[in-house]
Amino acid sequence: MSAGLVQTYRAFAYNNAWANHRLLTACAALSQGDFEAERTGFFPSLQRTLNHIHVIDLFYVDALEGGWLGPAAWKNEVPFPSLTALKPAQAAMDKRLIAICDALTPAGLDDIVKINRDTRVQTERRDRLLMHLFQHQIHHRGQAHAMLSATAVPPPQLDEFFAEGEAPLRATEFADLGWTEETIWKSQV
Repeated sequence: MSAGLVQTYRAFAYNNAWANHRLLTACAALSQGDFEAERTGFFPSLQRTLNHIHVIDLFYVDALEGGWLGPAAWKNEVPFPSLTALKPAQAAMDKRLIAICDALTPAGLDDIVKINRDTRVQTERRDRLLMHLFQHQIHHRGQAHAMLSATAVPPPQLDEFFAEGEAPLRATEFADLGWTEETIWKSQV
């Protein structure tokens, strides 16, 4: 595995945190009633969809850190009923995922992660588990994005993270998150 692949996983982790930040910031303009309102989606509200993202992040990030939380992660499907509680919790989870990816090495991508499934232990290569986690996030953020478009709050742009020409537009948000372009794209060699 090349060092470039490690950088790709790092960039995905930062992109994930940025997209969560943008989406949750937009959702903060909703009333609690609009946040909880039933909408079309697998998890039929913004509240439930965004909490699901956090809950599944908790499950997998814990496993990636060597923890054994397992299905206890989803014993409460809505651990953060309000956005004021969910936004900082998701930001903290995103920082944990960034730390995992910042610590990656080319050889470590092949490491096996043990995942507590209660009745069995699932084993996955670290790189495959990370790709699954990022895909899960993208999938459910897309659903939340669509739900948000049915409200008075315009859904934010979530797909310009990697475009070099968009860097000036990200600068303020990156500053809010404590990053710079250099933080994300620094060489890991």
